[in-house]
Amino acid sequence: QVQLVESGGGLVQAGGSLRLSCAASGRTSSIYAMGWFRQAPGKERAFVAAISRNAGNIDVADSVKGRFSISRDNAKNTVYLQMNSLKPEDTAVYYCAADLSYPISVRAVDYSYWGQGTQATVSS
Repeated sequence: QVQLVESGGGLVQAGGSLRLSCAASGRTSSIYAMGWFRQAPGKERAFVAAISRNAGNIDVADSVKGRFSISRDNAKNTVYLQMNSLKPEDTAVYYCAADLSYPISVRAVDYSYWGQGTQATVSS
C-alpha cells in the first residue's frame, strides 16, 4: 500500500505562486508514476502534471504549461508542484496520485493511490 499526504495549499492573489508537496509512505520503492490532478467546484477531476520515477518522462497539461512545473525527490519520497503566475481559474482542490505501473498517464483511472487533496485558492 501507498499513502499520500499533500501540503502547501492556501490563498494567494492572482500572479502569485504556491508550491504543493506530496509525501509518500509505504511501498515507496515500488512507485513509478506520480501526478497531480485538480478539481474545481462543479467540474471533473483534471490532469495537471505527471512525472516518472527517474524524472525522465514528464507531462504537463496545456492549460498550465509554462506556469506550473513538477519535480520529484525520491530520497524524500516527495513530489512537488510549483505553481507560478497563478490565475483565479487555477482555484481547485489539488490531488496527488501515484501508481506502481509504467508509464505515466494523464488519466485519473490509471492511478491506484490518491491523497486527500489540498485547497488552492487564487483571488483576483
